[in-house]
Amino acid sequence: MLKKLLEKNPYQLLATAAFVDLFILCICWEWFISPLRPGGSWLILKGVPLLFAIPGLWKGKVYTMQWASMLILLYITEGLVRILETGTNFWMAVLETVLATTGFVCLLIYLKPIKQKAKSLAMKKAQAD
Repeated sequence: MLKKLLEKNPYQLLATAAFVDLFILCICWEWFISPLRPGGSWLILKGVPLLFAIPGLWKGKVYTMQWASMLILLYITEGLVRILETGTNFWMAVLETVLATTGFVCLLIYLKPIKQKAKSLAMKKAQAD
């Protein structure tokens, strides 16, 4: 298990961890830390899209990483909007923004060499034709 973990790209691991942590944060925030309504709210469902991305991120699927990098922008935006709130919501929004930004940056760093390689292969193929 540890050997498989060490073989993975560190940016892939960080992005996956950021998505898992962001999911946990969303659930805890809207369920019992500081829900919009006492007893929780339907905003707890905002964490569900993250669940669809986590397995693909863990496996290193490029397509999943591409759409997940767009999905995570919604969480960055929500964190930046809710950072204007006070008390516990302020700190939850800061944490959400940090986790989402970390995940986004790690995905971009991981995908950059893959995209460059694909672009160079396409250029070589175009020149060969």
